[in-house]
Amino acid sequence: MLAYLARRVLYTLPILLGVSLVCFALVHIAPGDPLSSVLPPDASADLQRQLRTLYGFDRSYPEQFAIWIGRALQGDLGASIASGRPVATEVMRAVVNTLRLAVLATAIGFFLGGLFGFVAGYFRNSVVDKLASMLAVLGVSVPHYWLGMVLVIVFSSQLGWLPATGAGPGGSSDWAWDWAHVQHMVLPAVTMSVIPMGIVARTVRALVADILSQDFITGLKAKGLTGFGVFRHVVKNAAPTALAVMGLQLGYLLGGSILIETVFSWPGTGFLLNSAIFQRDLPLLQGTILVLALFFVVLNVVVDVIQSLLDPRVQRS
Repeated sequence: MLAYLARRVLYTLPILLGVSLVCFALVHIAPGDPLSSVLPPDASADLQRQLRTLYGFDRSYPEQFAIWIGRALQGDLGASIASGRPVATEVMRAVVNTLRLAVLATAIGFFLGGLFGFVAGYFRNSVVDKLASMLAVLGVSVPHYWLGMVLVIVFSSQLGWLPATGAGPGGSSDWAWDWAHVQHMVLPAVTMSVIPMGIVARTVRALVADILSQDFITGLKAKGLTGFGVFRHVVKNAAPTALAVMGLQLGYLLGGSILIETVFSWPGTGFLLNSAIFQRDLPLLQGTILVLALFFVVLNVVVDVIQSLLDPRVQRS
């Protein structure tokens, strides 16, 4: 296990280097001047030169990349051009908010998707299978930002059951584990869980249907094992793949929730990325993308390790 873990960690190093290089390149080739958001229209050439020197934009791209990576390895992601606050502080606060929302959405999506998938797989080609498959296809197909707006109209505007925006009462971004704050998570978490639910349901349905058609299931039934015993073996064989899918979906939700967080004004990484893009805040944009990529890579390593514990064949492959 230790050798397998060491190999997986070693494989992530070039991936992280490549991701950081792509992140730096894509941000810098975008059109526009990053200092335009803080410079007044009548700024003098001397003031523009001082700000470019302050943020390091007067250096060549290789020098900027080397300096940025060197500081990032020390935990310094620079300062935001728009607010002047440390990027690391801004990003980590947003990551915690997004992680809180993404974990809840993944749990909802995995529970419902696994339930629909197992039911559809056990009763394949039946009415139940068709209904569960239809729900899974709808979950993948429905635009989640549109679903979010519909949920806001129904449960916030018309029924008044749940708040529409923000992470806390009065638009506060401070978090506390009480109902006044938890209810702000309900609508965005349900909206975010729809796509993972559909993907997990379709994956689990195919896994269960394939496992039930294999010879060892026939052998278990021939030995007199039925009901829960067969179900336990099906779950054990389907769990590694389902876990890998769940890990990927959690990673996607961490970095792909820009539209949902914008609809619900949730102060997470998606909302932060949206603000950084419109304000052309390069240090904030680079830092957010780098941290999200790091989370995604580390999450994949964790999922691979857990998957290898559930199925030792993964280590041998």
